Amino acid sequence: MTQSKLVIRGGRIVDGTGADGYLGDVLIEDGTIVAVGAVGATDAREIDARGMVVAPGFIDIHTHYDPQICWDRLATPSLEHGVTTVVMGNCSLSLAPVRPATSGVEGGKVKLIKMFEKIEDIKQATFDLAVPFNWESFGDYLDHIRPGLGINVGALVGHSAIRYYVMGADSQERIATDAEIEAMCELMRGAMAAGAMGLSTSYVDIDEDGRPVPSRLADMREKIALCKAMAESGRGVLQTVPYFIDIEKQLENIEELGDLSLASGIMCSIAPITYSPVAPENWKRSLAKLEEQRARGAKVFGQSMPRSFDINIILSETSFLLYPVRKWDMLMKLPLAERIIAFGDPVARPVLVEAAERRIMPLLRNMAVGRVYAPENARYLGRKLLDISAETGKSPADVMLDIAVADGLRTEFQIRGAIHADPEIVSIILDHPLIHIGGSDAGAHVTQFCGAGDTCDMIERYVREFGKMSLERAVHRMTGEPARDWGIRGRGTLAPGQAGDVVIFDAATIARGDEIFEDDFPGGANRYVRHATGIDKVIVNGAVVVDKGAYTEARAGVIV
Repeated sequence: MTQSKLVIRGGRIVDGTGADGYLGDVLIEDGTIVAVGAVGATDAREIDARGMVVAPGFIDIHTHYDPQICWDRLATPSLEHGVTTVVMGNCSLSLAPVRPATSGVEGGKVKLIKMFEKIEDIKQATFDLAVPFNWESFGDYLDHIRPGLGINVGALVGHSAIRYYVMGADSQERIATDAEIEAMCELMRGAMAAGAMGLSTSYVDIDEDGRPVPSRLADMREKIALCKAMAESGRGVLQTVPYFIDIEKQLENIEELGDLSLASGIMCSIAPITYSPVAPENWKRSLAKLEEQRARGAKVFGQSMPRSFDINIILSETSFLLYPVRKWDMLMKLPLAERIIAFGDPVARPVLVEAAERRIMPLLRNMAVGRVYAPENARYLGRKLLDISAETGKSPADVMLDIAVADGLRTEFQIRGAIHADPEIVSIILDHPLIHIGGSDAGAHVTQFCGAGDTCDMIERYVREFGKMSLERAVHRMTGEPARDWGIRGRGTLAPGQAGDVVIFDAATIARGDEIFEDDFPGGANRYVRHATGIDKVIVNGAVVVDKGAYTEARAGVIV
């Protein structure tokens, strides 16, 4: 129920341009801002924003809400954190185009589900219950999710999806023929005409069998052709995830994006650029390579997030951190009852311990015990595995397995502050002109961390706690800049003619809450969520969708 007129009174307007904030009003009519500054008496509904900041709704350019938006048109909990626009379909994965089961092409939706399950941690049972796949084209998918949106959605076409649609199993075996490339380009043109924002690809991801995803088999002629087909619409973005395992390859990926940008005129985005104390110079080299591409005339940006890369491992769920430990990863695929027996097998234990300590010892050194369930594990709550190891005389991996098996594998093992945790360095990355605030992964890896909340974290820590950035700069980085560079038209600033996407918050208290493990996903699946504090209202196209942390009945979101 969109309010036809809404006036926000007396707040500190931080308009998304980077300009100094000022006291004033914002008038919205029929979902569009019509006045900013001093607004006289009106017959509009009024919101008292005195003492609050009034800013454009935040934009999250890197999410994986593609499945969740099918049953949750609010993309919870991102809206609670002031996000009014999400971009999904990142990292080569989208839910369309997809061959119907009657097409005779192997896989179809099964392949997409397996890739999402492996790469983004969305379980098969959730798909079975809540993602109907009653579409084939990308436009059909957008038509399916459009009704009842409470948040604005921008959607990228996944290169792996489009390649598999055209080539089937061959998409993971060889380069494409000219005819296959043209078929992909036709699908790309159709998706752009239907409202897609662009294309996403990947240099690093693997499928459920450990093989490179389809996009990784593409050669440059295919990539250039798709970028040119996208650019025929007069807009478009190419997003990718680099081969971050090897910095030399990551730098090659950035240079290739420069070539693609120069060949097609499109903007390219690579995510994430992070700081790791294990490789302390890599972030500098990545930024330098981005600057080199800009000097060539290419439009290539990186993405980075304000939060440290904190993550949880729960052996009853899934964990991409365990992929390198093949013996563990194989057990993680077993049904839970069998998994408990396998991890508790005393005969297999030495082999499991040796494999973990050979492949992921740095993780084990940084791991602490979070939630526990068995009474005998209560004494370990909050303690590091290394300390328990020294006390018991057992190795850290042995300690981990002892605790986990006693808890039926439900123990939460926490890794905190290992990557992207130094505020001095992270603030330099976040403030670089060729970096966008992104890489949240909201909607993905939901049993390992909650990606939603980066917007609040940015202001809570880098503005208020660390003093590394002005409020105006931080808001600009999360609103006006991504809207401009990603081609999200009519959003990102508070100005007449812009969409009425607004977040009202208390700059002194805005914060992201602690992670909470909930069982609110379809199919009996669990996920981590965070709730925000200090956000008074979130307004989407003139409709108040979140009011003091509670969702309203308003549904005014659109495809952007």
